[in-house]
Amino acid sequence: MLRSLLATSGVRSRARHLSAPWERPDGAPPSLRALGELGSPLDAARLVGAWPRLSHVPRGDGHLVVDIPGWRAPELTGAPLRRYLRRLGYDARGWGFGTNTGDPRRDVERLGARVLELVEATGAPASLVGWSLGGVIAREVARRHPDAVRRVITYGTPVTGRAARRPIEVPLTVVFSRRDGIVSWQACLDHTSPRVEHVEVSSTHIGMGVDPDVWEVVAVRLAVPLRKGEGSTPEG
Repeated sequence: MLRSLLATSGVRSRARHLSAPWERPDGAPPSLRALGELGSPLDAARLVGAWPRLSHVPRGDGHLVVDIPGWRAPELTGAPLRRYLRRLGYDARGWGFGTNTGDPRRDVERLGARVLELVEATGAPASLVGWSLGGVIAREVARRHPDAVRRVITYGTPVTGRAARRPIEVPLTVVFSRRDGIVSWQACLDHTSPRVEHVEVSSTHIGMGVDPDVWEVVAVRLAVPLRKGEGSTPEG
């Protein structure tokens, strides 16, 4: 009872690491689950109770983190998370293209070019954090430019069919929720990338961007040091 109350208030995390949640998609989420998206503001309310634990995660090392919004979401939607990451010591930036209008083919091309420019300027690979369709774009940029990407973290992001043909080689954290009323949680699972981990949270799809458990997962994973031999500046 007490543990449940603490988790509901945000004091405790509801996230859990799953080693092999190998379930296949079985269609779109049920309509009743979609109605649950109306409770998204409650995910943000948990930030208040979660702030003590969010303040005690490992500090950042200053590396570049690019945040990519979801479909039809303005770049401003990621501002709270970016502000939190900057407070931890990261160079957290928006993707630079405003609202995600839903053209992933174009956006992979232009974000890839932007990431290469930023990485050349900073001298170290960048981490990519993407919500929903933003995560699809982040995955494809990492697939094309693995030397320029340090880590990818996605939440509420469906895995496209291309993953089976060419796995993502960089460290990949997949955050999903069974409460997601927009993207089937099974569709978020990556069955092929060799360095993938899956973390389950209890959030709505819309609420993931302000869910403290998602923030904590992002912060903790970003703080994982590079392995020996990683981190060299990629050639243009």
